[in-house]
Amino acid sequence: MKIAVLTKAIPKVKSLKIDSSETWIDDSDVQYVMNEHDTYALEEAILTKEKLNNNSEVIAITMGPRNRSNQIMQEALAKGADSGIIIENDNKITDPLAFAKIFAEQIKDQKFDLIMCGLASYDLGSGQTSVLIGELLGMTTATFAIGTEIGENYIKVKKELESGYSQWIKMSLPASISIQSGLNNPRYTSIKNVMNAKNKKVIIKKVEQEVVTMQGFTKFFVPQNEKQTEFIEGNVDVISDKIISIFKEDLKLIK
Repeated sequence: MKIAVLTKAIPKVKSLKIDSSETWIDDSDVQYVMNEHDTYALEEAILTKEKLNNNSEVIAITMGPRNRSNQIMQEALAKGADSGIIIENDNKITDPLAFAKIFAEQIKDQKFDLIMCGLASYDLGSGQTSVLIGELLGMTTATFAIGTEIGENYIKVKKELESGYSQWIKMSLPASISIQSGLNNPRYTSIKNVMNAKNKKVIIKKVEQEVVTMQGFTKFFVPQNEKQTEFIEGNVDVISDKIISIFKEDLKLIK
């Protein structure tokens, strides 16, 4: 079985600084790390390979500037991925569909049986990548996976529902699945595995197609924490009317 794991480098920041365009953060002095949701997808892919105990392979895939991608790729290889693909792209893409189209175009010739990725990225949080890529590549899709079981030409996925409920569904392969955090316990890397990762094969691809975006940020800003207290004076009727007006006009809680 050929399994792809999509990973993403996201900024690790304690405080945000907005760049001059006000459409993204100033990342000139920001450390990038692997998206936490993707670490669970990577672990699930490796566990799936170990359960199958055959000639299955796990291929880590990441897209972004070369320096960030190299760091994330080495981490994925050290944790157990067999090889990797770096899609080199310096454009800041915030449109999930544009992002998915690039991925689909770059990996369609790989004929993956299974694609896994984290539920969402912590920087954008759209949660659409796995479904869009699956649709573009003609795969079955599922989200919020909290359990997986591989069978002969099919996969069973335990989906997380609301109010503590879950649901098992059976899908044909190939499939694209987003993994919920907490599904497993991502492994740590050893010094030996970090060294071995340097010898694993990594294919470098470049985005040559035109990137067409249909959505993006018009303004990126940090919300201001403001507190305001208003005292309402008058008799009961006046106070009641004022509170109802605030609920309707200011807070939009009632119609």
